[in-house]
Amino acid sequence: MARSARRARLLTAVALVALAGVVAVAASAGTVDLRPADAARLVLGHLVPGMPWMSDGTYTPLQDQVVWQFRLPRALLAALAGAALSLAGVLIQAVVRNPLAEPAILGVSSGAGVGAVSVVVLGAAADAAIGTAAFTGAAVATAAVFLVAYKDGRIAPQRLVLTGVALGTFFSAVTSYLTITTEAQNVFSVMFFLLGSVSAATMSDLAAPALALVVALVVVTVTGRSVNALQVGDETATALGVSVNALRTVLLLTASLLTGTVVAVAGGIGFVGLVVPHVARVLVGADHRRLVPVAVTGGALFLCTADLAARTVSAPAEVPLGIITAFIGVPFFLWLMRGRSADEQGMSR
Repeated sequence: MARSARRARLLTAVALVALAGVVAVAASAGTVDLRPADAARLVLGHLVPGMPWMSDGTYTPLQDQVVWQFRLPRALLAALAGAALSLAGVLIQAVVRNPLAEPAILGVSSGAGVGAVSVVVLGAAADAAIGTAAFTGAAVATAAVFLVAYKDGRIAPQRLVLTGVALGTFFSAVTSYLTITTEAQNVFSVMFFLLGSVSAATMSDLAAPALALVVALVVVTVTGRSVNALQVGDETATALGVSVNALRTVLLLTASLLTGTVVAVAGGIGFVGLVVPHVARVLVGADHRRLVPVAVTGGALFLCTADLAARTVSAPAEVPLGIITAFIGVPFFLWLMRGRSADEQGMSR
């Protein structure tokens, strides 16, 4: 137990240091070239004004603008989105007690996408309107999954997954209909949004996902022991004094908040909530007091690195983030499914 806790602290620290390095590289890479150390000094010059050793005036206005107004917000938004989606995956996997679950599989991402795309298609493209619509769509999807999965006074985890897959397909069909019936000039922006991108990130875009992440972390901190009890079965958790249905409701709403805010500012990015929590669970175990810090920092590092690859692998063209995460996530998902099938066959013999 103590060894796992030390490993979790070490991995969290390593992920944070690596994340700082990736952010520095992301802030320096591009057509306006800078060394990572120079980009870091430029950023620190903004954060700590009046310190000449941090920003000595050798940077051009163009370099300053590119790093501070474009590259840094993009890298930070990717990190926040990765942390939020990873935490949402942890929560949903806890609710259904299944490592194959994530916001996209339960239809939460698709619901958020319907809300956001509806606003874009209708022409109300203000950030606040898109954010509200995305969260509303995520909440509606969560409520629908919850209501169908609720049977005989409890929420059946298996029904949650099956219902989520069905509703996710339905919401995807709605999004496709909205896309093909909108004006031609909207189609590209809608498709790029659905595939995920942080290319248009600004500093103001960081507020909503950061706030959602803080709220979610508070919820997890307060309910950590109860979530651990939930993993050993509803009966055991109830015997330990956990209100199982109330806890599942809180966790699903928190996951919806995280997913909705990310979809609003970064579009549809899949598989982060599947890959990162599972790797973190393998490394530090299922105790959520250790799992959450590793998953959150790992998710931030994963998506920030993926975004750096998205804008450099085919430069000057940009690959949507959802494509990069799918290239990684789909093989991982199939490998995980194959491993579970082998385990099940072994248990049946």
